[in-house]
Amino acid sequence: MKIKFFGAAQTVTGSCYMFEAAGMRFAIDCGMHQGASQLEKRNFETKEYRASEIDFFLMTHAHIDHSGLLPRMVAEGFKGKIYCTPPTADLMEIMLLDSAHIQEMETKWKNQKKAISGSKLNGLKPLYNEDDVKKTVKLFSSVQFGQKFNPKDNLNISVCYRDAGHILGAAFLELEITENGKSSRLVFSGDLGRKDSLLVHDPEIPQGNFDYLFVESTYGDRNHKNENKSLDELAEAIQYSYHQGGKVIIPAFAVERTQEMIYSLYLLKKQGKLPEDIPVFVDSPLAIRATAIFNKYKSYLDTDTQKLLASGENPLDLPNLRFTQTVKESQMINENNNPAIVISASGMCNAGRIKHHLKHNIWRPESSVVFVGYQGMGTPGRKIVDGAESIRLFNSDIAVKAKIFTIGGFSAHAGQSQIMSWIDSFDNKDMKVILIHGEDKAQAILSQLIKEKLNLPVTIPGYMEELVIESDVPIALKCCPHDQALQTPDWDLLLADASLRLEKIRERMPKISERSVVEQLDLYDRLMEIKNELSNYLRQL
Repeated sequence: MKIKFFGAAQTVTGSCYMFEAAGMRFAIDCGMHQGASQLEKRNFETKEYRASEIDFFLMTHAHIDHSGLLPRMVAEGFKGKIYCTPPTADLMEIMLLDSAHIQEMETKWKNQKKAISGSKLNGLKPLYNEDDVKKTVKLFSSVQFGQKFNPKDNLNISVCYRDAGHILGAAFLELEITENGKSSRLVFSGDLGRKDSLLVHDPEIPQGNFDYLFVESTYGDRNHKNENKSLDELAEAIQYSYHQGGKVIIPAFAVERTQEMIYSLYLLKKQGKLPEDIPVFVDSPLAIRATAIFNKYKSYLDTDTQKLLASGENPLDLPNLRFTQTVKESQMINENNNPAIVISASGMCNAGRIKHHLKHNIWRPESSVVFVGYQGMGTPGRKIVDGAESIRLFNSDIAVKAKIFTIGGFSAHAGQSQIMSWIDSFDNKDMKVILIHGEDKAQAILSQLIKEKLNLPVTIPGYMEELVIESDVPIALKCCPHDQALQTPDWDLLLADASLRLEKIRERMPKISERSVVEQLDLYDRLMEIKNELSNYLRQL
């Protein structure tokens, strides 16, 4: 059995794990790479996927970093089934259509820009178009939680979907694969949710012995604040801008995070902490359609939410809640100078209407920008969180003067202790752990914890590396290096990260403090990592 890591290996986007096992070639997830330009280039480098040779896809959930390249696979010849839960199917349809629209609009804009400049290279094509998405949707095949099945009627491959507690319909996968009369049992966590989150159930606990666990590590280096503290911080941000006469801008992923933010505002209202006259705008057509799907699949929501709905209360509704569909409605939000709460996509500020709201508000000291989700390296959101004095939006440098809040307690991902607790719940104490979907620092810290606290071996595969599980030794694995050309480190990512840290320290150098010393040491460690990466690469050459 071979598993190749086409994405979310030592980074958090582009999830795709390609199997060659039991006579089949199939993949778990097929996500889009997002963030720095070096990462996004990978979306066009799909020859090695060999789409026409893939038998089927197993999808964990709908987020675009797990599903966003499916239409490209279909455009390149994939014709098999795409297995997913019913809510995931509905959410993927609207998200992929939205993605296709963005691809087509951005490509059109780039071609126009090149034509105006006189460039002959103005024949750029989008990753895929809306027709590709419509063909993709026809391949969806719904499966229920807890229902074992054999994809493509292959009796040597058994799959069971379990509730991952991440977003509506999100699953972790239990697989049993038999080769040469010997079986291996694997679990792929997908994105693992946190306990006691709003809207969705807690992650299920896998039952039985498993040989291999592929587990996400997004927050492997830290824990989240609890829900009450996060609500208090959100209330603080609202009160700050409300009394200053400014707006509260919340970049939020259209699926799950937007709905959870509406729910959180509902809770603040019940506690008397939400000003009665402040309007709440959900300014994302995709988020509006996603909210309708949440209301459709009430049986997938957690028990507390179902009880509220049964009593006649809807936590996804507020008296002052306004959904803005059109561009004109969106523009009117910023034409009005009164206080307001604006929830808009994208969650990392790298696309969509949120960029316009930042342009109009981030330079205003009376405004607040509240980050409630993970910010990938190289994204505008990450730059703001890391302390940038200005950001570039629509070809202009805009000062960051708004008050910035980063509230980790709303994350749909498990924190460090929750990941550790979930791994510890497995019956097999000889299980091999493979860390995926995390950046270097988070994976290094989590790996050390797993080894020390749980006494389990850990492997951290890299981009395009191949992991081999040999049929004659079911519990042996090795990472095989990928092609030399693909081993080049992402210098753009490494240097961008280092540059941000340098700039932060430069700004604070006049203020001699313990914190600035710690930051300098942190920078030194990061630069040493870059030096070591470069040294290793040069030695390989």
